[in-house]
Amino acid sequence: MQDGCKGTAIVERRKTICHLCSASRPIEVVLEDGKLVSAHTQPGAPGEYRYFCPKLKAASDILYSPDRLKSPLVKDTHRGRPYWREISWEAALERMAETLNAVRARHGAEALCWITGNVPDYGMPWDYANRFMSVFGSPNIFGNGSLCHAAREIAHVFTYGGMTAPDYAHSRCIVVWGKNEADTNPAGYNRILSARKNGAKLIVIDTVKTKLASMADLWLQIKPGGDGLLAMAMIQVLIDEALYDRDFIRHWTVGFERLEREVAHHTPENVAPLIWLKPEDIRRAARLYAQTRPASLIDGNGLDMYLSVAQTMRAICILRALSGNLDQRGGDLIPTSLPVRDIKLKDRIPKDIQPISHAYPFFRQYHKARGDQTLGCVVDAILEEKPYPVKALVVQGMNPAVSLPNANRVRDALEKIDFMVVIDPLKTRTAPFADLLLPATTPFETTQLNLRGMSPYCVMLQNQVVEWVGNAWPDWKIIFELAKAMGFKEEFPWITVEEAIDHQLEPTGITVNQLRAHPEGLAYETVRYEKYKEEGFQTPSGKVELVSERYEEHGYASLPRFEPGAENRISFFEMRKAYPFIGISGARSRCYVHSQFRHVPSLLHREPEPFVDMHPEDVEELGLCDREKVRVESPNGWIRMKARIWNGVRRGTVRIAWGWGEWNPEWSINNLTDDSEHDPVISTTSNRSFYCRIVRDEGAS
Repeated sequence: MQDGCKGTAIVERRKTICHLCSASRPIEVVLEDGKLVSAHTQPGAPGEYRYFCPKLKAASDILYSPDRLKSPLVKDTHRGRPYWREISWEAALERMAETLNAVRARHGAEALCWITGNVPDYGMPWDYANRFMSVFGSPNIFGNGSLCHAAREIAHVFTYGGMTAPDYAHSRCIVVWGKNEADTNPAGYNRILSARKNGAKLIVIDTVKTKLASMADLWLQIKPGGDGLLAMAMIQVLIDEALYDRDFIRHWTVGFERLEREVAHHTPENVAPLIWLKPEDIRRAARLYAQTRPASLIDGNGLDMYLSVAQTMRAICILRALSGNLDQRGGDLIPTSLPVRDIKLKDRIPKDIQPISHAYPFFRQYHKARGDQTLGCVVDAILEEKPYPVKALVVQGMNPAVSLPNANRVRDALEKIDFMVVIDPLKTRTAPFADLLLPATTPFETTQLNLRGMSPYCVMLQNQVVEWVGNAWPDWKIIFELAKAMGFKEEFPWITVEEAIDHQLEPTGITVNQLRAHPEGLAYETVRYEKYKEEGFQTPSGKVELVSERYEEHGYASLPRFEPGAENRISFFEMRKAYPFIGISGARSRCYVHSQFRHVPSLLHREPEPFVDMHPEDVEELGLCDREKVRVESPNGWIRMKARIWNGVRRGTVRIAWGWGEWNPEWSINNLTDDSEHDPVISTTSNRSFYCRIVRDEGAS
């Protein structure tokens, strides 16, 4: 839409989706002579909570940052010292193709590994990378789902067939478990506020005092990692006090009697002392949730990065089912999937090649569209060369040198790779390990269909609104052109991304042109409740599987099971006398996403440094002052940050800001975290919590 002239400048307004973070909110941008000057969220309903996003306000600074990679760079050496040299896209892709072909000829296609972060998204952009790897012949392409979202989604899928979504608008009771919607999902936060105004009760389960916890009717400040035991105790209350939905359990679940026996000893009185709660608070939460219907329960990333996340989430999913709120209006909707064409070509991968994630076959196969999310096994496979060596690595929109646990070990792995390519808008801390840097575009320069935009209830296009900056290319073009350089033109026939999207959307009858004509989104179908009454649940039994034979067939407990001491599955537990504090990774900042955007001066001005949040009594006992610099140590390493007094953490725990390792290596929380243990189902490591110690930084000025 063109507004006209501002002086001599031509002013236009265009609508798209912001994918600076996974919230993927609809936005409107203002252009002057084709250059983005501002961006804001699209107006919503009257009275909505007005969410301010510093990142969106800094959209122009992010887009036109002088730190952007604007041309392909290749690493050369001069007198034994490495340096970066600009090359053309043709030369970069030719070099990459020649090297990958040589790796395949010498070591096999499986020697190539590709890892992808959330920057390019896990919607259709994820499919293009998967298709390339399938045609190349390697099964080793991994997302970061073992650390985020997919770690929880597997339990939803194997319990009742799909990841639920809370129907906040019609809820009478809302449980927010390990999630802070205020900073991670502004649309969801707004819906919670609206529901609260309409009288909905709010229960928050979190280790720290979030904004939602401050306004909750009941806040359970749980011990880090104790969520599975809490869910089992709440299940025990529902069964013992007959608060579960008997009709639903009788007709639509399997395994209730075995569940009843399994949770019998998980009474609130037995569980509460283990997870730092009061028995009466557990009972109150269970009763409020079960008796205030309809109720919705949203689980968040705060549950993901623990060693027992698979069984914890099974317990939470079972609790959700017992309440009778599954697929109910005001409860937890089980969305259907948009019927897009599968283009991954997984049948092209030789059947006799096992992936490096072979130890996690259950998680690897849980969802056809998600692909392999066992990122936690990649560093192990590189360093240990099991089941075979990994010789080449493509890093797309990810910063593993900063974002993966046990950063020193990650760097060892990156050093070991023979050939490495980084695809990113910026030169990150991972870039020095690469042989080739390929400049990617930002969301404002890219047309694509994101995962959040592929909801059957609202299909929304992220539409390119400005020209590519410098000589950067969008991820889709990099992959398409690389495929052609490799000789895969027949498998990648598309010239534009619009052609590829239309090809995948063809089963729906929706086209890119239609989506551009309707930037607010198009509905493929309307929301339906209680679909299971006609279609059953998408499980082998057609019912909610409280007992899962599929878990049992793969050697896992068919019911959630927590052995004695399960609440202590925290990194370095055995060394807790020397490292007496439990470190918790910090909350997501509104200014940044993971390790991104700290290069932007306007954002760094808003939030210039990280902190270690400590309880006032812990600060006093250690003889520290507020904002005094401290050294945080774990058996794996150390960081330096300022201590900040905050009563939102429990005594004996410290919340440490995360994502700052990109700006300053001494601020990288993953210097402290560990990767020696994994969740046996999904390969997740315990980088959400770990034992550490706090000492005064004697070298501080």
